[in-house]
Amino acid sequence: MAPTYLKLVLALAIMLVVNVSAQSSGGGCNSAIVGLVPCLNYVTRSSSSPTQSCCTQLASVVKAQPRCLCLLLNGRGSSFGVTLNETRALELPRACNVQTPPVSECNNQINC
Repeated sequence: MAPTYLKLVLALAIMLVVNVSAQSSGGGCNSAIVGLVPCLNYVTRSSSSPTQSCCTQLASVVKAQPRCLCLLLNGRGSSFGVTLNETRALELPRACNVQTPPVSECNNQINC
């Protein structure tokens, strides 16, 4: 029971931080990033494989708002209250079999 409660508290805390961060940066990525909460166990190394829910959400974000992934990869994960394992985050698309734009596109302000 405690692990489920902890996940719920963590998810709510992330949503609050994401809303504040997205509003202050003019983002618009808050719902996309909150949608990736099912991926937390994988990108923080708590799980050896991503869940189907994680992969579904990742595919949705890649399709609708790929620039939002750049925010997380460009060191913004810590501003959302989460310490991401960058290696695992970069492995996530392959683990989910989701095609993403190249990470190098995150440096291109037009696409990200």
